[in-house]
Amino acid sequence: MYLGAAVAVWLFDAASPGGVAWLRCLGAALILLAWRRPPWSAWRGKPLLLAGAFGLVTAGMNVVFYEAIARLPLGTVVALEFTGPVVVAAFGSRGRRDIAALVLVAAGVVCIADVQLRGSPSGVAFALAAAAAWAGYILLGKKVALGGNGIDSLAVGFAVATVLLSPLALGTGGVWGSPSLLTMGIGVGLLATVVPYVLDQVVLRRLGQARFAVLLALLPVTASIIGFVVLDQVPSVLEAAGILAVVGGVALRSRDEAREPP
Repeated sequence: MYLGAAVAVWLFDAASPGGVAWLRCLGAALILLAWRRPPWSAWRGKPLLLAGAFGLVTAGMNVVFYEAIARLPLGTVVALEFTGPVVVAAFGSRGRRDIAALVLVAAGVVCIADVQLRGSPSGVAFALAAAAAWAGYILLGKKVALGGNGIDSLAVGFAVATVLLSPLALGTGGVWGSPSLLTMGIGVGLLATVVPYVLDQVVLRRLGQARFAVLLALLPVTASIIGFVVLDQVPSVLEAAGILAVVGGVALRSRDEAREPP
């Protein structure tokens, strides 16, 4: 996922962040439709509404995420974005472990925001918008995995989102004249959407949400490593502490539930 995000950063010189996000959505839709060829039943009624809502929320998450990483380091954005999943996980529970987890996450966000607000308040705002959208992705993704058509719904959802968000294609003008840039744009759809989101559907069918959250806790670390290796983004001490606090909060929230059967 974050290797795809790093490639997307390289495209920001030729296209707007929103335009790159639309190319990602287009690439994912083309690949998934060619692979899955969803049946007619997936294109009507409740399955279409569920898939369309999921695709639109997910594509919207990608748009604001790209706007954020155009302004902030990759690992920083992912850590801020993690507030969405943690709030969803802890929303209905008030145990000591849940409170401690939320305190850790809040402390991490404060550490990161303290570094970045002076440099890019809009970046922080976009990252927190991505957090809200990620919460919607988790809630709708579980419904798609269990009550929808799974991967077929991904194909339909991204097709719907590509059409509805087509005005963002106006920000891709610099890409269409270069076969290599266009290939990179479609490749972002494969790396950052098709592979990770298909795997999410497989995992969500087999594991409970708590175990899934434990695995998600690795993402800010993964994003920081990719940002460092590929983009030469070195987090400050305070940012690194904030990222680790977010990871610790997610792991703490999920520790007990991870022992329960899925």
